[in-house]
Amino acid sequence: MAQDLFQSPDYLQLDDFLTEEHKMIRDAVRNYVKQEISPIIEEYAQKSEFPRQIVKQMGELGVFGPTIPSEYGGGGLDYISYGLMMQELERGDSGVRSTASVQGSLVMFPIYEFGNEEQRKKYLPKLASGEWLGCFGLTEPNHGSNPAGMLTNFKDAGDHVILNGAKMWISNAPFADIAVVWAKNEEGVVHGLIVERGMEGFSTPTTHGKWSLRASATGELVFDNVKVPKANILPNVKGMRGPLSCLTKARFGIAWGTIGAAMDCYDTALRYAKERVQFDRPIAGFQLQQKKLAEMITEISKAQLLNWRVAVLMGEGRVTPAQVSMAKRNGCEVAHQVCRDARQMLGGMGITGEYSVMRHMMNLESVITYEGTHDIHLLITGMDVTGLNAFS
Repeated sequence: MAQDLFQSPDYLQLDDFLTEEHKMIRDAVRNYVKQEISPIIEEYAQKSEFPRQIVKQMGELGVFGPTIPSEYGGGGLDYISYGLMMQELERGDSGVRSTASVQGSLVMFPIYEFGNEEQRKKYLPKLASGEWLGCFGLTEPNHGSNPAGMLTNFKDAGDHVILNGAKMWISNAPFADIAVVWAKNEEGVVHGLIVERGMEGFSTPTTHGKWSLRASATGELVFDNVKVPKANILPNVKGMRGPLSCLTKARFGIAWGTIGAAMDCYDTALRYAKERVQFDRPIAGFQLQQKKLAEMITEISKAQLLNWRVAVLMGEGRVTPAQVSMAKRNGCEVAHQVCRDARQMLGGMGITGEYSVMRHMMNLESVITYEGTHDIHLLITGMDVTGLNAFS
C-alpha cells in the first residue's frame, strides 16, 4: 500500500493569508486524502475503476457544496475554504476533485441558485451528504466549445415535457442519481431540467478506453422521449446564463485543484532529487535539476497568489467570469508544465505507478480541456482586455 509522504510547499508563506478555520478545513481534507485516497488511487486508476465508496466519505467530510447554506446540507463556508478543499482533493487525484466539483458547482449550485424551495429541500441535503450523486449535462457530441449550439430539446406535453437528445463526456454519469440537464424548449430557449435515474428512456452508458481520469466515472446521457415533470424544471433562469454561471463556479475550483496536482508533483520531484544519487551525489545538486525545481516552485507560488485573490473577489461578489477563466487556464498550464518536468526528473521511475506523477500528467490532459479549453480561455481573456470578440 502506497505511503503518502506529501509536504505542502508554501514558499511565500501564504498561510499568513488564511484564518485558523481555513487551515483546519484544509488539514482535514489533506488528512482524508492521505488516509483514504492515496493508498488506493493508483490501483483504481490502473483498473480504470471509480472508487464509489468515496462518495459517502466526501459527503461526510463536507466537500460537496461547501458554500451552500447549512439549512440545505451545505457548509455555509467561504470561497477560500472551497478552493482549499479542491486543492487538497486534486493533490490526491483530479478525478476525485472532479467528482466533488461536479456535485457542488454543477449540480448543487444551479439547484440552489435557480431552483425553487421545494427543489432545494428535495435534492440538496441528499447531494450534500453523498446519499445521492449528481451530474451535469451540457456538452454534446457535436457541441463542446460552443454549447449554445446544443440540439438536446424538450416539448410541452401538459403536466410534463418530452426530452430528447444526448450529452457526452459527463463526469459521474454512470452512477448519478440525478442529472441537471440543459436543453432548448420549442422556442429555442435554454432551460435547466432535473432528470432522475429511473425515468423511462433515460440511460447513462459508460465511456470506456480512457487514458486520462481513469479513476473517475465518465459517461453519456441519452434521452429518448423522457417524460420530465414540469416541477423538475429550474424556474429561475433561462438562456445560457444558467449553465455558464455554473461553469464559472466549477472553473474556480479547477484553478485551485490543478495547483494541488502541481504541488504533489513538485514535492515528489524534490524528495526524489534529494535521494537519487548519480555521479556520486544527489541529482538535486545539479544545476539543471535545480532550475526545474526553482521554476516549479516559482510558478506554483504565483498561481497560489492568483487563486487567493480570485477567491477574495468571489467572496466579495466582485469577480468576473474572465478573471476566473484566467485562473483556470493558468492553473492548468502551470500544473501541466510542473508535472512534465517532474516526470523527467524521475526518469524511468516517473512512468510507473510507484509515483503519482504520470497519473497526474494523464489526468491533466483532460482538465486542460474540460470546462473550457486552454485556447478558449485565452480568447475569453483576449476579449475582456480588447473588447473585441474573436469567437465569431
